[in-house]
Amino acid sequence: MIHEFGNIYRIEGGGGISITKKVLLFCDPGIDDSLAIMYSMIDPEIELVGIVTSYGNVTKDQATANAAYLVQLAGRNDIPIIPGASKPVQQEDVTFYPEIHGEEGIGPIRPPSNMQYQIYPFDTIRLIMERYRNELIIVDTGRSTTLATVFILFPDQIKLVHSFYVMGGAFFVPGNVTALAEANFFGDPTSSNFVLKFAHNLTIAPLNATQFAILTPDIVDAISKNTKNIYAFMMAPVFEYYYEFYKKQVPGIPGAPIHDLLAIMLVKNPAIVDYIHYDANVIEGLEARGMSYIDYRPTSKTGETRIAIQLHYEEFIEEFNKVMLPE
Repeated sequence: MIHEFGNIYRIEGGGGISITKKVLLFCDPGIDDSLAIMYSMIDPEIELVGIVTSYGNVTKDQATANAAYLVQLAGRNDIPIIPGASKPVQQEDVTFYPEIHGEEGIGPIRPPSNMQYQIYPFDTIRLIMERYRNELIIVDTGRSTTLATVFILFPDQIKLVHSFYVMGGAFFVPGNVTALAEANFFGDPTSSNFVLKFAHNLTIAPLNATQFAILTPDIVDAISKNTKNIYAFMMAPVFEYYYEFYKKQVPGIPGAPIHDLLAIMLVKNPAIVDYIHYDANVIEGLEARGMSYIDYRPTSKTGETRIAIQLHYEEFIEEFNKVMLPE
């Protein structure tokens, strides 16, 4: 049974204004999405107020189960899990990536086959936007089909959102699904273009920065031994699965880049990357499908969108360890 929306959230104590960043996460877990969820669940400065799941790394149903599993491990069944899109707007066959994320999305880890969890109707997104208004931050680490749909269905409420963070794109650097395109923008370039055009206060975390957000075996080993981290038991097997893929794709790489994690971290640590400000576009035509670009000519105008182009690695690792290695 679906509970009343107002009954599923914790009440802040003391009557003061909460300093936590209230995040509505759109994702398709997926290993790096899963690590973004783990980080968000542990970080006391981030409050996940909902998780919207869709196709991408795995099917929508599997992504939903994975998100529910990670939430249950943290004892946070109060966080609504909201299923979104099952395919892109072009209505084509969807390609999944078991060689990267595993058959069920979290490497060798599988949610219990008898796991029970509650899902919430799509309209819950509208209620969340109305409830948190200018406090709400939307982070999209998957295909943007579902987020574009929110813009179309709830045009008044989406204006209430404080800011948007999107993991996607590769600006003048190689893609990771084709020579030109990053996977999220390639998966539904029409929806990506729509979001880039209409999202206000938008930050993009493209491969330019995320490909350097690398976790190394020693960092993961330390987390695996930390008895206070609720996800410690799965860190090593998940990382090792992911790292095996990257060792084949990028010979000599010292670890695995956790792309989606960086998008979440920028919400409260924007200074761990450098930015440029340009309006971005995504090519929808077949030959260069999913390629992101900006007008970078010397006489071109800058824009409103903030694009992360360079990661400060030491600061990234320091912030990650601060959250994932609780004392």
